[in-house]
Amino acid sequence: MAANGKNSRRKKKRHIKKGPVLIAVILLLCGIGWLTYLYHEQIINKAKDIPNSFSYPTDYEEYVIRYSTKYKCDPVLVFSVIKVESGFNKDAVSSVGARGLMQLMEDAYDWIKYRLDDQRDNTYDDMFDPELNIQYGTYYLSYLMEKYDGSVELTAAAYHCGMNLVDNWIENGTVDPDNFKVSDIPDENDQTSNYVRKIRKAYDNYKDILSSHGDITENS
Repeated sequence: MAANGKNSRRKKKRHIKKGPVLIAVILLLCGIGWLTYLYHEQIINKAKDIPNSFSYPTDYEEYVIRYSTKYKCDPVLVFSVIKVESGFNKDAVSSVGARGLMQLMEDAYDWIKYRLDDQRDNTYDDMFDPELNIQYGTYYLSYLMEKYDGSVELTAAAYHCGMNLVDNWIENGTVDPDNFKVSDIPDENDQTSNYVRKIRKAYDNYKDILSSHGDITENS
């Protein structure tokens, strides 16, 4: 009987101690609920932005803006190519040997260096340097965009499989540059088709994300 009496007193004490804590928790939850009700639209909008911020980063923004401005290139496209090509990994190397953020091949590097009349002593090994890689890649995109009259899709296709092949498609009527459709790309070049779709998706997402940043999108 004595033991049972002690247990009853202990249980009673615990119950008494939990009372104020329970009330505080209830008040806290009510407060959170009220704040959520007041600011639900802002919370929802922020929540929508978070995944895009992680999925579509804007690392190396300084270099992208600098060389997009210098070469009159769309910075949104530059971010999109970096995203698709390397996922912003400056040390990336593809299965065919393309290097760096914008995955430039050695022949493309040599062509760009010649076009820019770049007298610096940099070599293809320097394509792992973020600034140099973005400079060269942005110049190349600028050239392609001008060549293909501002078509993001044709530029992406040429960036992936080369200008010569895209020019052949246009010359033999496989694709219409004035009404380009990804589905017109020959089946044997399905990797290029997939690449163009990825670039278009990234481009549209970056366009939405960066629309509020006038300093980034003013050239697009």
